[in-house]
Amino acid sequence: MSETVRPAFAGRERPLLSYGIAFPAAAANHVTVTFHASRVYMICSGSLARNTDSLDRLIAALGPEKVVGHRVGMQSHTLWSEVLEIVDEARNAKADLILTLGAGSLTDGAKIVALALANDIHTQDELETLAQGPSKRAEINAPTVPIISVPTSLSAGEYSNFAGGTKDSSRRKYSFQPPTRGPQLIILDPELAEATPDSIWISTGVRAVDHCVETLCAIVGTTSASDELAEHALGLLVPGLLRCKKDRSDRDAHLQCQLGSVDAMAASVCKFNAKYNANCDRQARVREFLLNDPVVSDVLHIRSVDIETADLGDILDAVIRELGMPRSLGDVHVGRDKLDALAAHSLHDRWCQSNPVPLKEKEQVLEILEMVV
Repeated sequence: MSETVRPAFAGRERPLLSYGIAFPAAAANHVTVTFHASRVYMICSGSLARNTDSLDRLIAALGPEKVVGHRVGMQSHTLWSEVLEIVDEARNAKADLILTLGAGSLTDGAKIVALALANDIHTQDELETLAQGPSKRAEINAPTVPIISVPTSLSAGEYSNFAGGTKDSSRRKYSFQPPTRGPQLIILDPELAEATPDSIWISTGVRAVDHCVETLCAIVGTTSASDELAEHALGLLVPGLLRCKKDRSDRDAHLQCQLGSVDAMAASVCKFNAKYNANCDRQARVREFLLNDPVVSDVLHIRSVDIETADLGDILDAVIRELGMPRSLGDVHVGRDKLDALAAHSLHDRWCQSNPVPLKEKEQVLEILEMVV
């Protein structure tokens, strides 16, 4: 099979997508031919490094002399302390390209690292001047070190030009927006993705479902073209995830990885917005679309959901339950004692402001959280 290389989005030159050949060969070729790089810093998933030979294969394909440093594993939610460790290593190594192998926190980490390198960042206080907030500096240099990502989940963070990172001292997650840049090349390899645990694959798939529902239910910033793409993706994701679901024995590991997940929240947010009559027409359209899918209809029948009275939140709840995902904050070990701080931190998130019912008060967020305690 030959390699296919094409833009990921119509009308945009980058990021590029590569698929059709094994990821080591694709990465080795593009590092040299596309990016003319010779000093690669790698960030690899801890599970991939421990459980597969993927990292060794990639280093061998690139040539050990081109790999000037590597990091194995990052904690969830992209801690600033770890980002700065990588920044120091990449700066000292004079890296001219960052390559990520895996998905999740390391994808956002690479974006923030590239931004920090371009702005000579050394401390957490300096890093805060690049994030959204009152300390943000007026002039921020765009990244110059490109990123190649080889993802192993459905989270899709590789396709965006913003990132989230958590300040260690406050545990608050900050948004880094343009001139932050995402990967310039995304290499897709289905054989590599087979190494992803089912729990991670399905939970990140639910995250992708959430993105589709958010787009289709949004009341501003969408177009008929974006709605069509989101609907098409939703029509592939939901039945695809339900078909690939298997019995799993790694439930405890699954719960651990779900902290901060949207799995318990998506249906409740829909119900909250519907209660305040914010986007009921948009929700009704998504509801009908899902009801017309025979795989979804089977799930609703199995779970004794009354399709005459079920709203979009009820349908999403049934689908997510069928996939074995957490349905409460308690399932992911988030107790009531954490709700106040969680609600307060959420108000800093730009997506709260763009919700069909803009979330401006802590009490609004608490109302949603109370649905899933």
